[in-house]
Amino acid sequence: MNGDSFQDVLDRAARREMTLLDLLGAADKFPALQQQIELYTTWINNNAASGFTHIACFNLGAILSKHGNPNGAKAAYEAAIRANPDFPQSYLNLGSMLEVLGQVDKAVETWSTLVTKYAAVTPDSVSYKAMALRHIGRVYETQKRPPLAETMLQQSIEIQDASYDTLQHYILLRQGQCKWPALTSLYGTPMETILKKMAPLSLAAMFDDAIFQLTISNIYNHNTAGYPAGKFTAGSWAPPDAPRSGRLRIGYLSSDLRRHAIGYLMSEIFELHDRAKVEVLIYYCGPDIPDDVQGRIKSTSDQWTDIYKMSDEQAACKILEDRVDILIDVNGYTNFSRTRLLSMRPAPIIVNWLGYPGTLGSPYHDYIIADDYIVPEKYEVFYSERVMRLPCYQPNDRKRVVSPQVPTRAEAGLPDDAIVYCCFNGSHKITPVIFDLWEQILRQVPNGVLWLMGTQLETNERLKQHAANVGIAPERVIFTGWAANADHVPRYLLADVILDTWPYGAHTTASDALWMGVPVVTLSGRSFASRVCGSLARSAGIPELVCEQPADYVARAVELGLNPAKRQYYKEFLKANRDTCTLFDTPKLVRHLEGLCETMWKEYEAGAIPRPDLTNMGVYLDIGVELQMAGVDLANDRDYFNAYRQRLAYRHSFSSIPADRRLWQNPEGDLGVLNR
Repeated sequence: MNGDSFQDVLDRAARREMTLLDLLGAADKFPALQQQIELYTTWINNNAASGFTHIACFNLGAILSKHGNPNGAKAAYEAAIRANPDFPQSYLNLGSMLEVLGQVDKAVETWSTLVTKYAAVTPDSVSYKAMALRHIGRVYETQKRPPLAETMLQQSIEIQDASYDTLQHYILLRQGQCKWPALTSLYGTPMETILKKMAPLSLAAMFDDAIFQLTISNIYNHNTAGYPAGKFTAGSWAPPDAPRSGRLRIGYLSSDLRRHAIGYLMSEIFELHDRAKVEVLIYYCGPDIPDDVQGRIKSTSDQWTDIYKMSDEQAACKILEDRVDILIDVNGYTNFSRTRLLSMRPAPIIVNWLGYPGTLGSPYHDYIIADDYIVPEKYEVFYSERVMRLPCYQPNDRKRVVSPQVPTRAEAGLPDDAIVYCCFNGSHKITPVIFDLWEQILRQVPNGVLWLMGTQLETNERLKQHAANVGIAPERVIFTGWAANADHVPRYLLADVILDTWPYGAHTTASDALWMGVPVVTLSGRSFASRVCGSLARSAGIPELVCEQPADYVARAVELGLNPAKRQYYKEFLKANRDTCTLFDTPKLVRHLEGLCETMWKEYEAGAIPRPDLTNMGVYLDIGVELQMAGVDLANDRDYFNAYRQRLAYRHSFSSIPADRRLWQNPEGDLGVLNR
């Protein structure tokens, strides 16, 4: 067949003179899409009795799917099922095509058929059933049906070892539904495995162990991005050795420059950049849902490039061609992130800022931008990146649109005479620890109510029940629904005090409240996510409401609840101070940001770009898991650092673990654990 023309091969297929193996060989020889479609279609139409027709139909479906023809692929997979109803891969792929075509209910029905069809317990049948359950769970999660999604994922985990992605979604679903404890033992999956497979954001919302967070981020980076292959390998290309002009070319990589918390925060930054010093290039990697926020950002950038549909290699080449000097990753490990693209080092300097509240534990993020409060010097050991600092970490848009219409308390379902303690953070940030502190506050303020952002009805009722279980009347827990940002922000005026969550605190929700003049009480820990709200409150001029002990957090909140004069003082102070405080001084932030970029570039020119410190990550991971499973109290820094150092010393005595800068030289001073 080597010398045959395409027509010769096609004729052989029509005459039934070609086996399935011959067909596969011919498809390799004639790779053009139309040729492959003709070959497969001709062979299928003339070989109905072959016994391998379902495989040919399946392959045709895969080809059509790859080339953007979901309707054709759907028809091919349906034909494969008709030819052989016992071929499970066809059900999996047919469900995917139905989902792409918007026929989600039919997709779930197709996958459910696969789940119920294979009763025999064989490695293949278990694998296919687990995969179908994962697909169904993912769809239910997208449809915001978390109980059903959780059930599907749990079944998938229990019939097959927990995959990395499945377990992460399962834990996140439990966190979002306030099912405590969110970490539960699953059949066949040890708790140690569950802890090691957690997503970084889930871990940040559960444990204030910054070293453990670093190691989980490092694992996540390895599993989701890894190292590039092919063109983008070490030494195969050279980054630019100097700016193309006198101006630095700063690139921003983000999926959230739209009606999203990040879009609202960053909108004014691009307008304020000094074009005599920098050029602003934006690489948008989010879905195609343009809106007014995105339009504003587009109009104030020097270049906007949509890379959502580009491969990582294509996007990396584009950034390289644009000669970006400093690329700022505004995603981190969040939805639509392009971490693998960054592994290709498409710019000489890569920075972690704003999109993800913590270290990325990656070998290619050189710097992280924070501030003096979020990352004090003694906590730099928790970060693989070199820490650079702004006056305040978080930008804000002074031109934000806020509706003049403020609902009444009655319209919001709030009692007129109540002290309203408000928290509009996502439900996944509400932990048993913080809910217990809220209950302590409500017990001491008899007319206090807790006003939360509502989610699913089942979750709302679960939180009410948590309150009832400790003697707090469930009607004192009140929920509000979603509203557009301009209509949502005025609702803060109905609140008396904002209560932050812990260990993953408020970010945009806190700055929104402070913009509206409502005092925020927050509890800071060691981790980045637990200290952002403290930074915002301090930058707004109210550092006394930033607490480092749970008892102080309760006391401050109770005092404000019982003292109307003090509440009024804070509201007036925040409003009067709004236009001059550091938190909302966006021009100052942009000037300092440009200064940081200039410093980074000078370090690059001097050959002094920092190397991420990823020493002993596996050892630190094991210790973090050990501490969490043992329930060790790590309330103060001395005990925290000692707990890690003692366990490092123990391991070192057996295996000569190499010393590293992180904890062998303790920022809290020589604790006498190691004689070095």
